[in-house]
Amino acid sequence: MSTFTADLKPILSLFFAERRRALLLGAALSAATVTAGIALLGLSGWFITATSLAGLSAAAAVTFDVFAPSAGIRLLAIIRTAARYGERLATHDATLGVLAALRERLFRGFAEPGAARTLLHRPTRLLFRLTADIDALDSLYLRILVPAAVAIGAALAASLVLGLMHPLFGLLFGVFLAGTGLGLPLIAARAARKHARRRAHGIEALRSRTIDLVAGHTDLLMAGRLAAQRSAIAAADHYAGRADDRLNRVETGLTFGFGLVSTLLLTVSLLAVAALAETNAITTPVAALGLLVAFAAAEPFTALRRGALELGRTLLAAKRVAPRLAAAATPEPMGLPLPGFAFSLAAVSAFHENSAVPALLVSELTLQQGERLAVIGSSGAGKSSLLALLSGELPARTGSVAAVTASLLTQRTELFEDSLRGNLALADPDASETRLREVLAAAGLLADVETMPRGIDTLLGEGGLGLSGGQSRRLALARLFLRDTPLWLLDEPTEGLDGATARDVLSRLTAMAAGRSLVIATHIRREAAIADRIAVIEGGRISEVSRRGEAAFEKALDRLRPD
Repeated sequence: MSTFTADLKPILSLFFAERRRALLLGAALSAATVTAGIALLGLSGWFITATSLAGLSAAAAVTFDVFAPSAGIRLLAIIRTAARYGERLATHDATLGVLAALRERLFRGFAEPGAARTLLHRPTRLLFRLTADIDALDSLYLRILVPAAVAIGAALAASLVLGLMHPLFGLLFGVFLAGTGLGLPLIAARAARKHARRRAHGIEALRSRTIDLVAGHTDLLMAGRLAAQRSAIAAADHYAGRADDRLNRVETGLTFGFGLVSTLLLTVSLLAVAALAETNAITTPVAALGLLVAFAAAEPFTALRRGALELGRTLLAAKRVAPRLAAAATPEPMGLPLPGFAFSLAAVSAFHENSAVPALLVSELTLQQGERLAVIGSSGAGKSSLLALLSGELPARTGSVAAVTASLLTQRTELFEDSLRGNLALADPDASETRLREVLAAAGLLADVETMPRGIDTLLGEGGLGLSGGQSRRLALARLFLRDTPLWLLDEPTEGLDGATARDVLSRLTAMAAGRSLVIATHIRREAAIADRIAVIEGGRISEVSRRGEAAFEKALDRLRPD
């Protein structure tokens, strides 16, 4: 129960923080719709019965008032129609607004430092969270909370009306209706919870494997794994289909249970009002009113059927989404180093998320302003972790980290399906046309851009499709040049480029970095050769630091991959 509450608390908090008035208005209008419907059915039954009885006697027909009940029926019909229309507008508008806020909050949560790197291992996770999981949460308000509250209110109202005829009748009716009306959905929700979760997992696997098939079709074909991937997709589809079948069976059982309970309740109510009418405790029209009120009061509980079946999916979505909605602790801002230094590390330990093994253990490391440091080591030694620490993406658990403002050029060129201008604007939204052309020229890309039909407004495809590997790297380099920060962090800046392009990119980078401090994570000789110092990192620890002119510096260069 504590886990259930913890998962739903941030969801409900955001619901009421975003659209409290609209959500409460929608619930009130829904209650008004049901109440007006029950009253309309009961009054109509009373009026029809009373009218027919009054027609049996000429004296009663003359004195019988048909105008007040007719006006009441018309008023209730108008209230029911207006409340239904208003309830639809209010609840759906509020729900859509809350879901939009949920998506925005969730996207911001995944945009926090470190979260993007986690998503690289499962890139479809964000898509599922923003679509399927958020869509599942609309059931929480529309199909669970509001119908449950309205159904309980209807049971209380009907119990009160029937209690005026006979207190014991009203009490027993309300207890039985509330008990069975809520008990059956709870039993069905418990039975459907596992199957709803399996269906959600099956659909996620189905989508993920289908995306892998489409995106990696060439690789799968070359590896001879197309048939295996199709089999995996079919298995996920079969898994989700079996869960659907189980949910349909639960729904059939719940529908049958509601029908049985409604029939039993209506039969007992008919016998009860007949007995009361026979003893003259109530009149025949009042008996008709009571019977129809009892019949109408059971209807709101059937609205819980959909919510009961989707409760498992809703709780799973809440469990997966809630951690990213919880207010994250604001990380302590890094302090500034002593004058003349770009950064200083002392007794630092840092860990990746959900890892018990330290990614970095640095006793002491400093970099002076204007100095260039190359960090070398085998793959997984901690080079990228050190850059993440200096850029603020990886927090230090212990020790002291002080650094000036830094810009990080990652090994992978991250470009978006946008124009060249839009991709550059990520670094500086206010950059002028002249400034954009300057950085493109500095990166060696301006001549290529000018030959494109739309120039700097040329649209790129997904991931920068339309540019060669060298052009993509130059565009990322131009974006780095727009960032006027005193410290540049470069993660293998020329990896994957041919020799001529790599040397050109490196020379332009060196020219633009004049006066700035550089940290270059590399295993290529040409990149480390521009450094003033080389730090060797092994297992997250700095094992050696050498300066240009020292024998250890040349020895470290000789360890690297040649051009």
